[in-house]
Amino acid sequence: METLRTPMKTIYIQVKLFSVLSKWTPAASDHYPVPAGTTAEQLARRLSLPVDQVKLIFINGRRQPADTTLAEGDRIGIFPPVGGG
Repeated sequence: METLRTPMKTIYIQVKLFSVLSKWTPAASDHYPVPAGTTAEQLARRLSLPVDQVKLIFINGRRQPADTTLAEGDRIGIFPPVGGG
């Protein structure tokens, strides 16, 4: 008996990468497709961001942990470590 697979639903998010990470910004960053259930950490890996350069993750303007699941229409900002003095 053949098992039917349900196609993975796609959601669309906005992606903003800052400072040294900006060179990994995808072409369709204002309407970027990801599979439903994707976490912020999985998004970073999907974009091939260097793990040691992902320091702060903001979703819809609020700092969130990397294991936060993204939802349709979310705005995600990823920042590298920030230096200063």
